[in-house]
Amino acid sequence: MPAPLTPSKTPVVVLGAGLTGLSAALHLRDLAVEHRLLEKLPHPGGHAITVEDSGFRFDRTGHLLHLRDPEMRARVLGWLGEDVVEVERNSVIWSNGVYTAYPFQANTFGLPPEVAYECVMGFLRAHYAPPGAEPKNFEEFCLTHFGEGISRHFMIPYNSRLWGVHPREITSAWCQRFVPLPKLEDVIAGAVGASERKLGYNTHFVYPRLGIGELPLAMAREHGRVELSRSPRSIDPSRRLVTLDDEVVQFDALISSAPLPSLLASFTELPPPVAEAASKLRCTHLYYLDVALDAPCAQPVHWIYVPEEKYPFYRVGCYSHFSAAMAPPGKAGLYVELTDRQEPDLTRLVPEVAAALTEMGLVSAPSALLFARLRRIDFAYVIFDHDYFAALDVIRPFLERSRVISAGRYGAWNYSSMEDALIFGREAAATARALLDQS
Repeated sequence: MPAPLTPSKTPVVVLGAGLTGLSAALHLRDLAVEHRLLEKLPHPGGHAITVEDSGFRFDRTGHLLHLRDPEMRARVLGWLGEDVVEVERNSVIWSNGVYTAYPFQANTFGLPPEVAYECVMGFLRAHYAPPGAEPKNFEEFCLTHFGEGISRHFMIPYNSRLWGVHPREITSAWCQRFVPLPKLEDVIAGAVGASERKLGYNTHFVYPRLGIGELPLAMAREHGRVELSRSPRSIDPSRRLVTLDDEVVQFDALISSAPLPSLLASFTELPPPVAEAASKLRCTHLYYLDVALDAPCAQPVHWIYVPEEKYPFYRVGCYSHFSAAMAPPGKAGLYVELTDRQEPDLTRLVPEVAAALTEMGLVSAPSALLFARLRRIDFAYVIFDHDYFAALDVIRPFLERSRVISAGRYGAWNYSSMEDALIFGREAAATARALLDQS
């Protein structure tokens, strides 16, 4: 039996070289904190990667940089240099056989008159209704703020398809930032085609010319010491030990951007209440298609929301409208996010998708599809169900006592943007530094 390994010592261990982990490591470097950055895959980036296939470049669906924090914007542009494009959002909804502007709740102009009337009247009834009880779930949130018409024609079906569960299973707390709440004048202007104000947090974005994967690659080069193909076999929270295949590392603080359930599953011990809380964390996976077109995308949009059940997808985006360099000249690349969480039969699915894209006017004929690649994201959307906050209220104090900082969209188990991921890394580095100062 081999002798036990003598632990090496590192003040801070960072697990995961996605955007949060890379940001944390770079900020630790700036704070002069000794650390190691470990990534289980043979490349950095996590979900923020770009792959090349037959001259096309594909991300992991739409990954866009909505940079509002001045310090983080300066850092991102510094990492990427001049090889970026600045883009004004052009997103639309496809429903009832027509395109309308995003967001649906403030742009009913162009819908069939009976649908637009139902949406506007429902909003007016909700707007002038006397105050009632606070919404207990996202379905009630939609009915309260948008009324029955907008809820029935878009908010409830679209979000059911996006999250993979009915909105009544989701709390209303997740959506305060990401679901635009229009004013009365926005809804009226949007009903008569006079809307000029763009709503939402994502009206403008920055995108690397060669795909989002260029950002983590640039960050990894800047850091210079990413240890790839290095994954913990176990983590001992009480002794503060990370066990790898060939060594044991002792830490004073651990930053992890791994999905929270995966992190907790790697612990050698979990108090029963924490294990019980961990069992209640829910998320949904996602299947999507990367689609290559033998022609330009015929609609000049960045992405399209699709709420109707008759289509096998809930969103379509065009990589080559983010940057022309994402596809060969005269061609286009799309991502098609599928509603069904079961692995699809491509022989049935691809013709169905091709027919739908033709109906939507994205291609002139189904024959424009050169190929479609099926992809899966295991951790796609954290589900903010009614056990969500209670579970985290048990897990977070345990992690704090263990000097473990679980950060990022999946590490902190939240719904957030790419800029948020970078900011989470900055905050995690500051927290780790504070822990070291307390030692």
